Amino acid sequence: MLQPTVRRTWAPRGQTPIQYSWDRRDRLSAISAISVSPKRHRLDLYFSIQDSNIRMDDLEAFVSQLLEHFSRGVILVLDRWPVHRWAERRLRRRFSRRIDIEWFPAYAPELNPVEQVWNHSKYSELANYIPDDVRALEKAVCESIEHIRSQKTLLRSFFKKAGLKI
Repeated sequence: MLQPTVRRTWAPRGQTPIQYSWDRRDRLSAISAISVSPKRHRLDLYFSIQDSNIRMDDLEAFVSQLLEHFSRGVILVLDRWPVHRWAERRLRRRFSRRIDIEWFPAYAPELNPVEQVWNHSKYSELANYIPDDVRALEKAVCESIEHIRSQKTLLRSFFKKAGLKI
């Protein structure tokens, strides 16, 4: 959202930091995936940012783009977000030979390493950031995610925090 995520910050003694923002309801939606190669355990991060809420068609397009990178197919591990559940049948029908779908347990975002990507971006890299408009926010989010994507040890730490071995 265009409202800043307010976190602790530093300022010279006696000069309280003030953030000026106004009530804006514009927002972006994002979808992402972390890939793990089966033999070498290489990690990569894929993402897409939308101007509107993610729907089944957006998820299907994202999976189609993922499959362009993986000729042998993928195992998708999805949380139980309603869009994922609704899209399951469509994905299985369209990509039947190239995807297998597994599910995270219900109400367990702490087990999903992708949640850590967004937490790190929102609460660390973009904390206290006040964008001028949606385009500035989109640019900042893309830069943040690209930065996270380039740090393979950080991606590994997200799996470690989730208690998942690579």
